[in-house]
Amino acid sequence: MISLRRRDTAERARFLWGSFATKLALLVTIFFSVPIILYAQFREGDKQRTEILLDSLETQGRLIARSLEPMLQSFDGSSVRVLSEVLVRLGAGEILKIKVLLRPAGQPEPAGFYYVASQPVVPNEYLDRERIELVETGILRALQHSCEGNQTLARQYVNPAGQVEILTSIIPVNTEAGCWAVITSHASDEWLGASLDLPYWQTPQVRVAAAIYILMALIVLSLFLGIWRSLVRFGRLARDIRTGGPGDRSFAALNSLPELSAVAQEFDSMVESLDASALSIRRAAEENAHAFKTPIAIISQSLEPLRRSINGDDKRTVRAIELIERAIGRLDALVSAARQMDEINAELIDPPRERTELSTLVEAMLDAYAESFDAKHLRVVRLIEPGIDVMVGSDLLETVMENLLDNAIDFSPMAGELTIGLARQRKMVTLIVADRGPGVDPNDLDRIFERYFSFRTAKDTGEHIGEGENFGIGLWLVRRNIEAVGGNVRAENRPEGGLAISIALPLPS
Repeated sequence: MISLRRRDTAERARFLWGSFATKLALLVTIFFSVPIILYAQFREGDKQRTEILLDSLETQGRLIARSLEPMLQSFDGSSVRVLSEVLVRLGAGEILKIKVLLRPAGQPEPAGFYYVASQPVVPNEYLDRERIELVETGILRALQHSCEGNQTLARQYVNPAGQVEILTSIIPVNTEAGCWAVITSHASDEWLGASLDLPYWQTPQVRVAAAIYILMALIVLSLFLGIWRSLVRFGRLARDIRTGGPGDRSFAALNSLPELSAVAQEFDSMVESLDASALSIRRAAEENAHAFKTPIAIISQSLEPLRRSINGDDKRTVRAIELIERAIGRLDALVSAARQMDEINAELIDPPRERTELSTLVEAMLDAYAESFDAKHLRVVRLIEPGIDVMVGSDLLETVMENLLDNAIDFSPMAGELTIGLARQRKMVTLIVADRGPGVDPNDLDRIFERYFSFRTAKDTGEHIGEGENFGIGLWLVRRNIEAVGGNVRAENRPEGGLAISIALPLPS
């Protein structure tokens, strides 16, 4: 028992792993989890890169300030030109920008800072506006009351020319003349990119990578969903073909993926072959039945003159003729049963589909069986809802009703009761044929629909059923017919006695 459970578990696991939905769910999980994992790693790497870069920029600013310190210690008004030339050499190029400000001794407020030199050289009006902005934005606030410490700012700043700069450091130099501030900055796009003041997910490189990743994920998912959608369409069309639903019967017409074109065409060819096979089986059943029925009829007609010509005292000859007649009757029943079996096999391949008013058909069948009901004095209770249609061929339904009614009559006691019910239930139609007979052993409720299964006795069937005419295929034909058109059938014993056979058929869509 344990080994069987393990085997079932392993089979179920293999089935789930091979499922298209499982692989799609796994792919979606990967697409969501991989960016989260990589983003954390890349953000940490970017943080470390930024820290290293800022350390190097601070070191650069400190070295520039230390190289200027001797000149600032001995600075006087005539040294401005020399200071400007030194700044030009230190900041060679347009990426690094150096600004030197002085707060004369005795002026502690930030407003006391004045530009002395800058690289690149800009007009005095520009410098005045920039100094005011640096004061108003609080960048010089750290030097308000003292001239100690240095800052690694890493702060974006829009200069008076409207250009974005990254203020990388402010290095103070305290001299007798006052507090000097050596400010270094870099053009944002040229040196640091635009990531210092932005969350990592807003940086250009992350956005570009995310766009590429999302595009790739959409392409892959659309491919999976396209295949899945085509398979779902194929399944729906296969069900429509089986149940006679409306719409196009072509797989190729529903396909939207070129890679599945060959598969769709093969499916269409298979459906055409099955339709042709069903037609061939039907024709063969008709031809074979006709071929057998003719000689049987001739033999049966030839027996009548023989019966009249023999001496009534010749019991041996009379017995032989009776055996021949019974054999002919059985042979005729066998031919009819064989034809029914061939037809049901054909209908399983291509069930006939047409809108049939089931309510009217059931009423007509009950009227046609009036003599059979009267022969056993049966009371028939009709609970038939009018106006119920189904998409099932009338011949198929008549075969079902004939077998159900024959079965119910056979097992009904004399002066018994039959109940025939027909009603809508949600999207299904339910047909019930219930008798007051002996019922069925609970263990055989499903077996009665098996081919050749029968437990009839002379007591069950009565004298109106000839010997040899029952082959145990009636209810088997019922189930095969009903399942072929998308329905189901079941049997249950009635609490008050008897057997009820219920058929469920889908309503037309």
